[in-house]
Amino acid sequence: MSELPYACGTPPLAARLRASPEDFQVEEILGYDADGVGEHVLLWVEKRGANTDWVARELAKFAGVPQVAVGYAGMKDRHAVTRQTFSVQLAGKTDPDWSTFPHAEVKVLAATRHSRKLKRGALRGNRFVLVLREVQGDRAAAEQVLQQIAVRGVPNYYGEQRFGREGGNVEQARAMFGGRRVERDKRSFLLSAARSHIFNNVLAARVERDAWDKPLDGEIWSLAGSRSWFGPEPFTDVLAERLVRADIHPSGPLWGQGEPPTQAEAGALEREIGAANSDLAAGLAAARMDQERRPLRLLPKDLKWRWLDDASLELSFELPAGAYATVVVRELATV
Repeated sequence: MSELPYACGTPPLAARLRASPEDFQVEEILGYDADGVGEHVLLWVEKRGANTDWVARELAKFAGVPQVAVGYAGMKDRHAVTRQTFSVQLAGKTDPDWSTFPHAEVKVLAATRHSRKLKRGALRGNRFVLVLREVQGDRAAAEQVLQQIAVRGVPNYYGEQRFGREGGNVEQARAMFGGRRVERDKRSFLLSAARSHIFNNVLAARVERDAWDKPLDGEIWSLAGSRSWFGPEPFTDVLAERLVRADIHPSGPLWGQGEPPTQAEAGALEREIGAANSDLAAGLAAARMDQERRPLRLLPKDLKWRWLDDASLELSFELPAGAYATVVVRELATV
């Protein structure tokens, strides 16, 4: 991630993030409530230093159901304190005593019946409370960067978690496209890493042109809060007003079959970067991935900050599903 260009210039601070799990807190926002009836139960779970998929497996064992009966909307950071919802299908079964779940690092805080299994991606977003420790640097410049982020947002890069240890998922994707066999579950991670790599490269080029939060000719627009997109079309006063309101965002490619829908300058840039990563682009097309879009701009909602002491800075904000808190932090501090 360090090689990707910054929107706000060199970060004014250096700090330590995740000095303890409590310094990285995440709360999932589903955007809807349990309906109170049905053969599924929605569990509101707090985990500390635990992997989401591991928690799902342990919940299945505890409930005496197959792992496929457990659902969750999104993976959460392991080195953190996170609260999220899991669904467990209990067809014809009574609820176990969730308070006796046998892992100290996991607490079931609430359980409510529901009619459907949670699906991956079925959430509105996440709320974060992060603490930077051992902070050094220019506090006045940091205040300016935070003000800029609050107004302008940050480039919506995929975070380093997407690329595996030392970024190895991209090279593994290249090997897979070259013929190496991989397990089915790992295949989906490698496809995602390949798409994310091309997207980040397009976004980096747009940041270098100072065009990540403004359109290029031939732009495709992402609708805020959805996966829908439209364009290209002339940049009118109506579109300019919607851009200011954050109803729409410039977008970048999630590579797949066929050509990106962008045209003119935006299209030329995306095709140039696709050609520079031709093995990944061809592999994604061969895997029959569709051409999709992702916003280039990320606007943290309700961004707040306060100094806990001379060397500790707390940040809180909400992000939409699929966005990374670490790409907000990277504009402010090297961690």
